[in-house]
Amino acid sequence: MSNGFAQQKTLVQFSGVIRNTHSDAVVPYVTVKNKSFQSQTFAANHQGYFSFVAHEGDTILFTSMGYTPVELVIPRGLPESKYTADVRMTTDVIELEVVQPYPWASVDEFDMAFMALEIADDHIIVAKRNLSPESLAAMSAVTPRNAQEMQTFNANQNHINLSNRAINQRMANPLLSPFAWGNFIRQISEGNKSRSRNNW
Repeated sequence: MSNGFAQQKTLVQFSGVIRNTHSDAVVPYVTVKNKSFQSQTFAANHQGYFSFVAHEGDTILFTSMGYTPVELVIPRGLPESKYTADVRMTTDVIELEVVQPYPWASVDEFDMAFMALEIADDHIIVAKRNLSPESLAAMSAVTPRNAQEMQTFNANQNHINLSNRAINQRMANPLLSPFAWGNFIRQISEGNKSRSRNNW
């Protein structure tokens, strides 16, 4: 069909919604192609809606992954220069051939892997191994504390800090403090001076 003949045809605003035949749900992002006019291609939106300018008598093809293609012909002699269609598409189930993947390049490699296969222990042996003191100690070393344990630890620390604050606020040993030793020596010297004055 030549472009000149296509230009003579009546223009139509073609729009509509694409739905699933069985579930009545919208089919989003369907490819819409005008086969009769330069294979112009459009796409429906996420709600299955489309709208574009076409001609009376054009053949429109609807295709989407997982659905059977649908062709629709715009009727001629429309009373208005617009045409709305409710397009229905049917799901297309494609059965693929059975594929059996093998991780071994040859039968000999399979035999070697099968002979080296270690049969797993039963559930009782696995449970006893997981509950052994060595396993529990290893897990406790890497398992983080939960929220309840952290709350208990913080409460204990706060209690200890509040209890010791009245005793020694800085948690320091007074025997190691140079200021305490200086104060102690000053008190001794002042005591000697007072005794010497009393003797006179």
